[in-house]
Amino acid sequence: MQRLIVSAIAGLAALATGVFAAPARADMAAMYKGKTVTIVFGFSVGGTYGQYSLMLAEHLGRHIPGNPNIITQSMPGAGGLKASNHAGNVMPKNGMFLFMPPDSIIVNQLLRPKDVRYDTSKFTWLGNVIESNSVIAVTRRSGVEKWEDVMKQEVIMASTGKGSQTSLVPQMLNGVFGAKFKVVMGYKGSRGSTHAMELGEAHGVSLTWLTLSKNRSKWFDDSDHPTKAIPILQVGFKKEADLPNVPMASEIAKTEEDRQIVNFVASLGPIGRGLTTPPGAPKDVSMALRKSFEAMIADKTFVASVEKRGLEVNPKTGAEIQAIVEDVLKMEPAVVERARKAVLGG
Repeated sequence: MQRLIVSAIAGLAALATGVFAAPARADMAAMYKGKTVTIVFGFSVGGTYGQYSLMLAEHLGRHIPGNPNIITQSMPGAGGLKASNHAGNVMPKNGMFLFMPPDSIIVNQLLRPKDVRYDTSKFTWLGNVIESNSVIAVTRRSGVEKWEDVMKQEVIMASTGKGSQTSLVPQMLNGVFGAKFKVVMGYKGSRGSTHAMELGEAHGVSLTWLTLSKNRSKWFDDSDHPTKAIPILQVGFKKEADLPNVPMASEIAKTEEDRQIVNFVASLGPIGRGLTTPPGAPKDVSMALRKSFEAMIADKTFVASVEKRGLEVNPKTGAEIQAIVEDVLKMEPAVVERARKAVLGG
């Protein structure tokens, strides 16, 4: 289950060559020497956001001039919305704080403007480590064996909160396709949601395939683990290599309107598990940190360390993610309104 894209990393290596001119490197070194940089993320420490944050904290400092110490800070709440609002308004803009946005940061801005106190376009993306599809997984004891079954019977879905993909994706599938997911919120992080399935409190969950395959791999293998699960649908722009026979939501969309809404929510995939500087951070510092991120991604030591921990690398550059953000934010208001009604009702 290797996602390491050699050509992408080779390209990032080329970008990282000659990263800083001498004066810029000297300025950055003076700025960061002896300092501590904090990576803030909006989920509990046990999930993949926490795991990737720790990996970035371990390796990124070597590629920032001055080699600052890097620590992580968990700020869970409302599926990452609490941390997003914090980063958009309160987070210091001095280059000493970085933010790992939730994958739902753009979707929430467009669908829930009254709850959002940030502008995604004002963040500067440094890059991400991996892109992963949202996958609906259900326990075998639920009686669901395939996607079509959720059109006929109620399926209880564990969720961390209405701002997270654990809620956004099943609600979108209810609104667009008429699925019968009942979303129960309040579980703590991805591990809380998956534990609810093991306890029998919930039938299913929507999480990235990265999270499911990493943290609950025994659900899907030939082991005798008491909980067994089936992936029945994925939401993204291309199929996961491990799930060639699991349908894509875009494949079952019957109209162009439905497909547009599905693709809107599919923007979750490229966003998560990356880093940004907060709005208002100096442009030159943000660009220099973007180059540091690219250098880290191209570092074989980093890649080996990630894979040793059972995680994966399939990166996008900061510029690529920035372009996705700008493209999504340009969606026609009518499409956004249809998506809002499909996901939130009303």
